[in-house]
Amino acid sequence: MAALPQLQNLDDDAWDDLLNYIEERRVIPIIGPDLLRVETERGPRLLYEWLAEKLAARLAVDVTGLTQPLTLNDVVCCYLGQRGRREEVYTRLRSIMREVQLAPTMALRQLAQITDFDLFVTTTFDPLLEQALNLERFGGQPTADVIAYAPNRVADLPAERSQLQRPVVYHLLGRLSASPTYVVSDEDMLEFICALQSEHLTPEKLFHELEHNHLLLIGSDFSNWLARLFLRMAKRRRLSDPRDVGEVFADDHTSKDERLVAFLQQVSVRTRVYSGAEAFVAELHQRWQQRQTTAAPAPVAGTAPQRFLPPSREMPENAIFISYAREDLPAVQRLKAGLDAAGLTTWFDLDRLEGGDDYDRKIHANIARCSFFLPVISATTQRRLEAYFRREWSYAVDRSRNIAEGAVFILPVCIDDTSEAAALVPDKFKSVHISRLPDGEPTPDFLRRLQDLFSARRA
Repeated sequence: MAALPQLQNLDDDAWDDLLNYIEERRVIPIIGPDLLRVETERGPRLLYEWLAEKLAARLAVDVTGLTQPLTLNDVVCCYLGQRGRREEVYTRLRSIMREVQLAPTMALRQLAQITDFDLFVTTTFDPLLEQALNLERFGGQPTADVIAYAPNRVADLPAERSQLQRPVVYHLLGRLSASPTYVVSDEDMLEFICALQSEHLTPEKLFHELEHNHLLLIGSDFSNWLARLFLRMAKRRRLSDPRDVGEVFADDHTSKDERLVAFLQQVSVRTRVYSGAEAFVAELHQRWQQRQTTAAPAPVAGTAPQRFLPPSREMPENAIFISYAREDLPAVQRLKAGLDAAGLTTWFDLDRLEGGDDYDRKIHANIARCSFFLPVISATTQRRLEAYFRREWSYAVDRSRNIAEGAVFILPVCIDDTSEAAALVPDKFKSVHISRLPDGEPTPDFLRRLQDLFSARRA
C-alpha cells in the first residue's frame, strides 16, 4: 500500500489516491476545534474562543492582560489562581452550551455527507459533529453511535470497525458533561494523554484502527510537541519506522511551525501538511461528490437508488415496525432500504438486546403505537422455536384484537420459500395475505399496497 501523497497543491492523481483510500474505508478523519467556526452574536467565531469569553464572564475571571484571543486554558488557569474550584469549570461550560442553539458548521456537514466515513474521531467535547452526522444521514434523528473516553471510564468501539452497524463519533478527549470527564485545560490534556498511553486504559479496538488506517487530522490545535506525541501514540511505533499508511495535518497553523514541519519531513515522512482546514474539507467534499456522480450508473426507469440507513434509536411516529430474527438482518436491511426509498417510514431494533424489563417495555410500547406491524417469516424463524421475535408477534396479535375487523395492521412477509401452510406463526398471520419478498427485496406491488394503506390511514 502506497503512502498518502504530498498534500500541498494536490494534483489530480494525488486526490484520486486519497479518494480511493476513502472509498475503501481506510481513512479516519480526526476533527479538531479549529474546524468549529460557528455563528454567534458577534458574527462567525471559533467555538472555543467564544466559549473562553463566556466562561470567563460566568466565573468572574479578570482576563485583563491576557493574550487575545482567549483560550479555555487561560481562563481555567486564572480561575484556579483566584482559588476557584476546578469542578466549577465543567458544570459552567455545560450550562453555557445548554443555553445556546449552535448549528453544525458547513465543514462538519460536508464531512458527514461523505458516507464512506463510518468512524469519526474528535478531539472536541461539543456535540456539533454528531449533530451534523444525524442531520445529513438520518434526518435529524439521534442515530449515530456516540462514545466518549475518560481515564476513569474506558469506553471502546462496540465492535471491530467492519462490523459497526452505525457510524460512530468517538470523543477521544471526553464529551461535554457537568463532571470533570473531558479536556478543558492543559492539565486535563496531560492526564488524558498519559491515560491513553497506559496499557490498561487504552481503548484497544479504536487504537488498532488508528494504527492501521490513514488519518486526516483536520482543524487540530496541537502544539509542536503534542502533535508529535499524538502521532506516536496513534501509530504505536517510531515515526521513522517504515509504515504503509500516512497522515495529513489540515489546519491553519502547522505549516507555519517550521520546527514541526522540519521534524515531519525528516522523521515522519508519511505525514503531510495541508494549509487550511475548511479549504481542505471543501475540496475533498467537492471531489468526492463529483466522483459519486461520475461513478453512479444510469438509473433504470421506474427505480430509485436504494441505500440502507440504520434505524434511529427511538421509533419515529407512524413507523412500520419490522419484526425479525437476527440471522435475517441482511434481508431486513434490503427491505428497509426499499421501503425508505418509497417514502415509507420504518423501524426495527438493530441492537437486538433481547433482555431486561426496560427493553421489553420499549418494544411493547413501540408495537402499541406503530402504524403497521411487519413480521419477517423465514427458514430461520422456523428453526427458532423460542426467541424474542415470537414475543413481538404475540404483542402484535394482542393489539390486533382491539382493531376493527377488516382493518389492516399485520402485514406478514416471507423472504424465502418457507411454506405458508407449514409456517410456525400465529393463526392471525395465516388469516391475512403473506407477501413473498425473496431476500427482502420489496416488489412494486408490495410498495404500492403500503403506500395506499398509508394514504387511506391519513384520509
